[in-house]
Amino acid sequence: MELKYLLNEEKATRRTYRHFTINTSGTEAATVKKLEFFYIGKKSENIDILIRSFESGYAAENISNAKAMLTRLMGSKDRQVAVPDVIIADISVDTEGLQELNRFLASNKILAAIPFVAEASGAHPADIERFRNFTFIDEIIFLKDYNKTTIHRKVSFLKKVKERQVNEFSNTTISNNANARKVSGVIFKRAFDITVSSLILLAASPVMLFVALAIKLESRGPVFYISKRAGRGYKIFDFYKFRTMQADADTKVKDFSHLNQYNTNQTQGPVFFKINNDPRITKIGNFLRNTSLDELPQLLNVLKGDMSLVGNRPLPLYEAATLTTDEWAKRFMAPAGMTGLWQIKKRGKDEMSVEERITLDIDYADKYSFLYDLWIMANTPSALLQKSNA
Repeated sequence: MELKYLLNEEKATRRTYRHFTINTSGTEAATVKKLEFFYIGKKSENIDILIRSFESGYAAENISNAKAMLTRLMGSKDRQVAVPDVIIADISVDTEGLQELNRFLASNKILAAIPFVAEASGAHPADIERFRNFTFIDEIIFLKDYNKTTIHRKVSFLKKVKERQVNEFSNTTISNNANARKVSGVIFKRAFDITVSSLILLAASPVMLFVALAIKLESRGPVFYISKRAGRGYKIFDFYKFRTMQADADTKVKDFSHLNQYNTNQTQGPVFFKINNDPRITKIGNFLRNTSLDELPQLLNVLKGDMSLVGNRPLPLYEAATLTTDEWAKRFMAPAGMTGLWQIKKRGKDEMSVEERITLDIDYADKYSFLYDLWIMANTPSALLQKSNA
């Protein structure tokens, strides 16, 4: 593994080291470019992990050096020199510098399509939450939790999503007025989410306290069920619900796989898991699901900006991992939501296939707008809150 370091501007003329894997067949040889990283930061332990996981890459100590190196890469005439596949910035880098880098990347279509990731190992939770508010950051990761296979899978998927977003934006010719309406729609959607979720939380707080007490009295375990979910752009966040199952329900998925209402015979492709009359559900949990009260804590996700009131349901990571192909990845371009198109189209129909559900998610990703959200909400049986095993 050979790595390019940019320690300061004076040393920027140092030779650029590259590494390629050479596949030789007979007398023919082919140069195959592998995934490359671009790290911004000073933590040697992060660089060591990246060196073990990637075939080549670059490292810059600060934003200024990073911009200089990326500029040289874009201007290189060497066919073997290419832009990196992912930019990973340590969370300790100042936020003004990151915003400056974002503006620099956004000014070039090729650079704008590179996933921009924040590395948050050892960071204070408050700093991590602050970074979640930056929409230009495609993901927040902890490198120590990844191995070569999982980091490659993550980078490959983020590339697909980011490239699709950039290409669709570039290929869409719209007038200034239409563009202004689109931006206004996003603002209205967020303002609506904050206003409505705040009012519902305020009004429902006595009910939520009663539900929490009932859960604690019935069974051992936490009041809330918190799981990692993949939302828009495959961003991972903590998803909140009232606990409706036995505390160890997640460890019993394989035991009940034969009851999955979705197709369980497929050996590859997207996978969802849902059981009608799930035996893991508690008595209180069954009541909460029938009344949709278990969904109330997701209003906190809406307030935080992880989700919207309307969107595609955020998926558990084991489900989301099966949707990283070009065919299905587009469903992650829409906001994650408490209710959405597939709920009102196929709600209560056991024969719903995986393909039908994802197709509806993609259809929403193509069409979503503030007015479309209002139409979905008007056609949702329980308005905002959905009874769902998701």
